[in-house]
Amino acid sequence: MDSPHGAAVTAGGFGLKGPRGWVFQDVDIDAGPGSLVAIEGPSGSGRTCLLLALTGRMRPTAGHAKIGGLRLPRKMAAVRRISALGQVPGVNELDPAFTVAEHLRERALLQHRYDGSLRALLRPRSERVATARARIDAALDAAGLDPATLPKGERTAVRDLERLEALRLSIALALIGRPRLLAVDDTDLKLSDAERDRAWELLRSIADDGTTVLAVCSQAPEGAVTVRTGTAADKSAAGGPPADATPGATATREKAPADAASAPAATAATSEKTAAGEPTTDRTTTEEGRPADAFAETCRA
Repeated sequence: MDSPHGAAVTAGGFGLKGPRGWVFQDVDIDAGPGSLVAIEGPSGSGRTCLLLALTGRMRPTAGHAKIGGLRLPRKMAAVRRISALGQVPGVNELDPAFTVAEHLRERALLQHRYDGSLRALLRPRSERVATARARIDAALDAAGLDPATLPKGERTAVRDLERLEALRLSIALALIGRPRLLAVDDTDLKLSDAERDRAWELLRSIADDGTTVLAVCSQAPEGAVTVRTGTAADKSAAGGPPADATPGATATREKAPADAASAPAATAATSEKTAAGEPTTDRTTTEEGRPADAFAETCRA
């Protein structure tokens, strides 16, 4: 059963097929509320598409999944309402010309406009501003981003942020909506070992507070529920079944450590093939479900 905050993530035989073949296939996941789920795999193995499918942004074509008890693909819109995207290149990117303050105000305004109740919309302006500021401050605190430490404070442009600072900002923007499921792509991309450790420490603290976290990475941290994506050729090279043993994908299984008994291990398999087409970019609004071929370039990232 779900906690009041985090959303459980379960899947069986979950897959997505595009015009060029399977993007990912035979994914099995069983993660409780407040879990840190790491989607580990090489670039081009379908890990981003899996992230988008599990958050209701892409329509799966095989198997089943439930996010917070909401079944995919039937409840894709409802899953989008309880989930939020951090950084996803080509889908939910930060605008390099915007300042930190502009990004935060824009997200708070959109959150209030589209997700606020009618009663909240009718409150006095001063009360609405105070509520938005409180949400922003809480999100910044949870993301570990202190604008006072930036070169120009909240007026610092995104292009001037360090990689880890930009990651923290994207997570803060997602947390303004108080999601039950947070999804982050390319978590450890272009980070030093020390920065990578701090990034995982941040995501683990968010999960410990109750929000379920899905994070795409090249190397999963210890103790996370791990979903591995990879091509059949990758498995063959690693001593697994030959590339032609299974006509689509092969799977690996990660045993969860003893202290992660409440977050069972997960398995995933993906095809060598990815869908075709161009991604749709929208850095501020919730993505609608689209066919698999709309995010091909993103999936190769």
